[in-house]
Amino acid sequence: MKNIRNFAIIAHIDHGKSTLADRLIEECHGLEAREMVAQVLDSMDIERERGITIKAQTVRLNYTANDGNKYFLNLIDTPGHVDFSYEVSRSLAACEGSILVIDSSQGVEAKTLANVYKAIENDHEIIVVLNKVDLQAANPEKVKNQVKEMIGIDAHEAILISAKTGYGIRDVLEAIVNKLPLPNGSTNASLQALLIDSWYDTYLGVVILVCVKNGILKKGMSIMMMSNNATYQVDNIGVFTPKKVMTNELSTGEVGFITASIKKVADCKIGDTITEEKRPCSEALPGFKEVHPVVFCSIFPNKTDDFQYLREALEKLHLNDSSFTFEAETSNALGYGFRCGFLGMLHLEVVQERLEREFDLDLTATAPSVVYKITIRNNQIIDIHNPSDMPDPTKIVTVEEPWITAIIMVPDQYLGEVLSLCEERRGEQEDLSYTTTALLKYKLPLSEVVFDFYDRLKSVSKGYASLDWEISCYKASEIDKLSFLINGEPVDALTCIVHSSRAVKRGREICTRLKDLIPRQQYKIAIQAAIGSKIIARETINPYRKDVTAKLYGGDVTRKMKLLEKQKKGKKRLHSIGNINIPQSAFIQALKVTD
Repeated sequence: MKNIRNFAIIAHIDHGKSTLADRLIEECHGLEAREMVAQVLDSMDIERERGITIKAQTVRLNYTANDGNKYFLNLIDTPGHVDFSYEVSRSLAACEGSILVIDSSQGVEAKTLANVYKAIENDHEIIVVLNKVDLQAANPEKVKNQVKEMIGIDAHEAILISAKTGYGIRDVLEAIVNKLPLPNGSTNASLQALLIDSWYDTYLGVVILVCVKNGILKKGMSIMMMSNNATYQVDNIGVFTPKKVMTNELSTGEVGFITASIKKVADCKIGDTITEEKRPCSEALPGFKEVHPVVFCSIFPNKTDDFQYLREALEKLHLNDSSFTFEAETSNALGYGFRCGFLGMLHLEVVQERLEREFDLDLTATAPSVVYKITIRNNQIIDIHNPSDMPDPTKIVTVEEPWITAIIMVPDQYLGEVLSLCEERRGEQEDLSYTTTALLKYKLPLSEVVFDFYDRLKSVSKGYASLDWEISCYKASEIDKLSFLINGEPVDALTCIVHSSRAVKRGREICTRLKDLIPRQQYKIAIQAAIGSKIIARETINPYRKDVTAKLYGGDVTRKMKLLEKQKKGKKRLHSIGNINIPQSAFIQALKVTD
């Protein structure tokens, strides 16, 4: 056990975590040169295309140190985007130390602060690594001072590396061996293993990734899940190097995967403790901090026959990513689907894209919304995820919306534009401090942040600003339920909850968009936006016009008037019985948020 080291790589997005992981694998000969590809641990197509890490991946490296001893290094690569902070917390729980990677040309950024504080909360030993020192814009001395001022870690011994060229990689491995602590635990104690992650394999069933905290996990052992007392017999044990390598056991401090012919997805709860059935441990491990979805939207299959496939796909994906939730719902316009909860807009996009790619589904998603707390007449407080569940306005006493505390780091020259953006989004400034860059602390409504705030922030700061946020509180606010009527009939798929100051603008936007998207009919179509019984916006789609008087070649004007009157009555009758079939593409286009 004295030769095992477990560590995570933490950093802000794009600071070089995955590239450093590649170089460490190369240096330890985890893969042959011909098998190496860029971002080898980013196994999903979406990760490679977007250049982001979504899932935390593990790999065991065999390293022969300068002292001649052979060490087993368990590396867990972590995501850097704010929406995947749950993955980071899971990785940190399985490790004793962290490598903090900072881009020496960009310096400390918002997510760097957030992740390093999480590592400190987990009592991690932290090794500071300054990456990209080969760039002309690199300024390692300035970044070392930043780390000291902003994080409070002495960085004068920070390791200078270039993950792209491989410079300084050996120094990082030596620091891991010499500075990081050994795993805590005893091989003689009862088995106590933390379930870090799980995913579904078509041939093996559920595959579980575990970190053994105490005892030894052996092939053929009868294990028990402590959350639900489900028991299984271990079929296979292995580790990733990053290739799958089968072994007979995992002892204290080791990270690997097991299969046990688990068919029920619900039996694997991430953060659960696995123990031996015959000799169970006395208490479960603390697991992970609970996360609650903050953005909700409905997902519907475009083919009604795909509903059951969508349910199975969501269950399998939930096994791999337990931070999103789903429950069945129905819509008059879109049929049967699921109301899903996510940690942010990027998380929503990634899950939707994975469902479409990995499970070959054609999906429609409604406009995202956040959770509102509504106090009704009898002082009962209800949580509203879905706009259609909002009670009658006469019964509502107060509506509270979620607010976040946002940390924004931005160079001085873009500070004015960032302040304007925050004020425009109903923000309240809490703090503004300067080191080498401006550090802004703002309170903002979550509904104003989840849609396009991050994109706008990057746009006004030319890509230099960075953002990290967390839910802070709920505040009473002027919130309206904006509904849409087509020829007097409400359309539930378009209903949304908006702030009073934005309601009229949003209503006009969607009405104008629907006017262009709904096909013309033989009769007039009225599109209206309403708050309660008050109409706040209206557009009219004019009917096709047939010239019924074309066949007349003269005679009295009354003949012409008689035909027009007859056409008018026909149109009126058609309007009363006509049923408008709105194409699904119209819903998708109408719900897209544009600035």
